[in-house]
Amino acid sequence: MIKIFKILYWIVNVVIITALLVVHFVLKERSFSDSLNYYAHPLPLIILVVLILSIFIEKRKYHFVLAGVLLLIWLGRSFKIHIPEPVNDLDLEVVFWNASRKNGFGEAFKESNSIPDIMVLVESKRVNMDSFQLKYPEYFFYKLRREICVFSKTEVHIESENTSNYSSTVIKFKTRGIDFYAVDVTGSPDVPRTWELDFVNKSIKTTQKTVILGDFNVPFESKNLKEIKENFNHAFNEKGNGFRETWLWNIPLLSLDHIWVSKDLKILKTQKINTFKSDHCILKTYVRK
Repeated sequence: MIKIFKILYWIVNVVIITALLVVHFVLKERSFSDSLNYYAHPLPLIILVVLILSIFIEKRKYHFVLAGVLLLIWLGRSFKIHIPEPVNDLDLEVVFWNASRKNGFGEAFKESNSIPDIMVLVESKRVNMDSFQLKYPEYFFYKLRREICVFSKTEVHIESENTSNYSSTVIKFKTRGIDFYAVDVTGSPDVPRTWELDFVNKSIKTTQKTVILGDFNVPFESKNLKEIKENFNHAFNEKGNGFRETWLWNIPLLSLDHIWVSKDLKILKTQKINTFKSDHCILKTYVRK
């Protein structure tokens, strides 16, 4: 009986691990159901599953070898090491945060440890614009469509506010000669990300002197980001340090939040700021024209 149990357990191991690897490395976002499985099983989670499944196996070396290989792949993809470049007063400090509906500019300034040149918050309900305008009369605050808020040290011109049929939003604004796109893609599991990222791609009209920042609700490896990757540099990939993933609760599972910078602008340094005020980390980057 014990021998049969061991055989069955080994078969279950092989089936589960093979299915996870096929979804992650082969199927990916081939279909709507595949994409749901792909997003739900990031590489760190697969590594954890492999290690857990090894507990009741006598010969664990194959599991450890596989977990080691997957760990190296994950580190190669996600862990970045860069030397930041000096920043001067003319450079632009840009901050993005998914505030998880619990936080506003007060928490954002405190967590980012600065008052940046540009800050975009999405899913921000607790924003009292009048009180902040009184506290910082020399600066500019904007509460826009679908809980998207913008702070700027210089006046902002809001050029468009577009929302898809499934509540994804792209807001274009301009300040200091740079076009900004604030993005918040719906996280609903019943809405294909392909539809929503197609909406985002069509909403982005400029590729020079442009910064795109937001919660895209897809990881960096997603095929839906292909068009953006062709015209923009990923701020964290270029000048970040540590793990790129911004979600969940400081555990590096998925890189859902991104800042993209057009290739004619220079990225000086990028920081990911961990916080327990939200399930998303804060992203901060410095840009030079």
